Amino acid sequence: MLRGTLLYLSEQSLAKRVFGGPLAKPLVSRFVAGVRLSEAIEHVRRLNVAGMTATLDYLGESVRNAGAAGAAAMQYIAILHAIERSGVQCNASLKLTQMGLDVDRALGVRNLERIIAQADQLGNFIRIDMEGSAYTQATLDIFHDLFARYKNVGVVIQAYLYRSENDIRALNAIGARVRLCKGAYNEPASVAFAEKADTDKNFIKLMQLLLSEGNYPGIATHDEHMIAATREHAAKHGIPPERFEFQMLYGIRRDLQAQIVRDGYRLRIYVPYGEEWYPYMMRRLAERPANLLFVLGGVLRERR
Repeated sequence: MLRGTLLYLSEQSLAKRVFGGPLAKPLVSRFVAGVRLSEAIEHVRRLNVAGMTATLDYLGESVRNAGAAGAAAMQYIAILHAIERSGVQCNASLKLTQMGLDVDRALGVRNLERIIAQADQLGNFIRIDMEGSAYTQATLDIFHDLFARYKNVGVVIQAYLYRSENDIRALNAIGARVRLCKGAYNEPASVAFAEKADTDKNFIKLMQLLLSEGNYPGIATHDEHMIAATREHAAKHGIPPERFEFQMLYGIRRDLQAQIVRDGYRLRIYVPYGEEWYPYMMRRLAERPANLLFVLGGVLRERR
């Protein structure tokens, strides 16, 4: 019930005005790496020092006009050049709706291809994030078309969708790099598992497919049971740590992040920045409602 409510609120502009004030400040400052690119790069530098790589995400989705889509694309070009100048170990992740997919599909593809081409020139990599299930097929169609021309692009698959096993088998067959996550959108039971236990079971099945047959997959989870299952499968089948990486979100389970690195596994941190933090923050709360206690605690400390 709480998860569904938070996901609903993530899509409501009125709720952003109500909840996006002082109440959100402690969460935003912990889980979003600033507003400016220069701030985000400094956070990435610190992660690198701690033995972690990163992927930068300029927050924003569902842009409404070509100008906004073009501005977002330019920001990603700036990200790639900032990574090159700074020498940090980092790539970038983006959403197709931020590139203009809802405005005009051809526009979104042009913006995306421009970014991928720039990344290719700089020896970097772009991950296409997966959005709600209404975008799954379009995202995969666009990915497959671009992957035929560029190999420095990957995609995300969500374990809570029924279709994901078939999608992963198709992606493994072409050697695509896949990030596997559980999924963070409010989906109907017609397309996605409603129960966490079913999503967890599917996550493990898909993780095993990726580790055994995939190309350097990213296993994106904060769930210690999923991490343990990944480690067990890798050990059982002789899959060395350099064949895959764990991925986690900036600011979440820092203790677990440090432990993964100490244990000799690769870890990439998803580092979001920018002013459009509200939908991202609400989805993080929905994934782990206990974060609400962190927010409330921060507010109480500020008022003392």
